[in-house]
Amino acid sequence: MSGRNHDGTDQFIEQLGMVFQAEGLPRIAGRVMGLLVIEGGPMAFAAIAERLRISRGSVSTNTRLLEQMGVLERVAVPGERQDFFRLAAAPYVRLLSGLTQRMAKARDVVQRAGRSLPPDRHGAHQRLAELDEFYAEFGSSLARLIEQFSRRR
Repeated sequence: MSGRNHDGTDQFIEQLGMVFQAEGLPRIAGRVMGLLVIEGGPMAFAAIAERLRISRGSVSTNTRLLEQMGVLERVAVPGERQDFFRLAAAPYVRLLSGLTQRMAKARDVVQRAGRSLPPDRHGAHQRLAELDEFYAEFGSSLARLIEQFSRRR
């Protein structure tokens, strides 16, 4: 994409791709989201492929992932046969909600580990209790953040 936009758009799109990749998600998914953040939408399937210089298969795979994450939605445009995409309503709240669910699962793992260890493993129990407290506080903070973002909409 280099050389196409000198206003920082391409750089943002690429950097969001790198952020997604650092989080264990496909880089292309981050690029697709970055494009839709900048361009708005709805944006045609073929236009996404062309703009990002990626295959139609990559568009399909990554838009499906973003739909499953709740941050992107497929929409119909009258008179058009191809799929169009745009950011879903409150996409960032949906990202936070997904993170909240993952933190709750992690906390459950920690709590089950604590229950399964013998009582004489005091050090392990202490460390697990600290980790449980971390996940509890993190979850509470995320819940407050979701509430704040939801009120803004």
